[in-house]
Amino acid sequence: RRAQAVCIPAIHLHMTAATMQVSQKDFEKAQEQLKLLKNDPGNETKLKLYALFKQATEGSCSSPKPGMLDFVKKAKWDAWNSLGNLSQDNARQKYTELVSSLVSAESAGQKKDGSPEESSYGGYETILVTTKNSITKIMFNRPDRKNAINQKMYREIIKALEEAGKDDSTIAVITGNGDYYSSGNDLNNFTNVQPGEMEKMAKDGAVLLREFVDCFIDFPKPLIAVVNGPAIGVCVTVLGLCDIVYASDRATFHTPFSHLGQSPEGCSSYLFPKIMGLAKANEMLLFNKKLTAAEACALGLVTEVFPDRTFQKEVWARLEAFASLPKNSLAVSKQLLRSVEKEKLHAINSTECEVLKERWLSDECLNAIVNFFQKKSKL
Repeated sequence: RRAQAVCIPAIHLHMTAATMQVSQKDFEKAQEQLKLLKNDPGNETKLKLYALFKQATEGSCSSPKPGMLDFVKKAKWDAWNSLGNLSQDNARQKYTELVSSLVSAESAGQKKDGSPEESSYGGYETILVTTKNSITKIMFNRPDRKNAINQKMYREIIKALEEAGKDDSTIAVITGNGDYYSSGNDLNNFTNVQPGEMEKMAKDGAVLLREFVDCFIDFPKPLIAVVNGPAIGVCVTVLGLCDIVYASDRATFHTPFSHLGQSPEGCSSYLFPKIMGLAKANEMLLFNKKLTAAEACALGLVTEVFPDRTFQKEVWARLEAFASLPKNSLAVSKQLLRSVEKEKLHAINSTECEVLKERWLSDECLNAIVNFFQKKSKL
């Protein structure tokens, strides 16, 4: 985006010495450099540039003071009038120096931003975390397991969200690597657990899940889900806690809780009826209805659906535009929107996790999971 300080009129000056000619050339060069700036220098600097230009070309302010309600003209008049009797030569010099400092600062910023262009964060095994163009991207990275979420992945997503909430990015994005967004809980979490360890497994699992969902509830910046493929279980339910959900037209949304003898989580027992209405939420959460991307969008769970062939290009162009918005304004607005129900969401999360802990210890749930693996082995 080019900075446009003011509409600059043609200059008509009488030059009587070689030094004045050099000064005039520098002044004209500065005007051209100003037009080439990519970053907006801000209103205060633009007013200063306007005032110096007027002083350099017309001399001291002699225009009548605009009315109090004409805010733009009054701000320009005040800036010009504040220069008093500054000579035109000095105004040209100050204008040229100010533009030169803006060009230097932008050049230094481009070098800094260009190396490296993208920051990657190490120490993760199940996810990829990068920051570029003021966007922190958290990518599920178990494509061979359809991005199923195991205990390590839960902990790594929690850590990544906590760090993204504190870094310099403007927005955060969650997406999946490969064909799937995520197939939800890795049911291998339930295997190889000895009978005497079941109660501890259920208790620890409930604590971990509660902490995981709390991170979505408390996330301080806009959080956007980019659903690149099929989504199942917990990665669907927490979509209700994201601020925007973009989906490829090949994505599907499935919450087969009763099929596995379990119960809803991610605050979906409250948010899904609120988002899509009780009857449609019941179809998903009670009776395992799988939604297409178009159906999920029509019901309000998904913000917008894109053709898969252009999905990444269209979505990331839009996300980069979002990330260029004022960071603090976005964060404050997000927190205002969330604050209305934040305490309620935490209470619902706690209740859902307690119910799930009981479900995990039930014979009904264990038998359902055993049946799942038996059917899977026959395929």
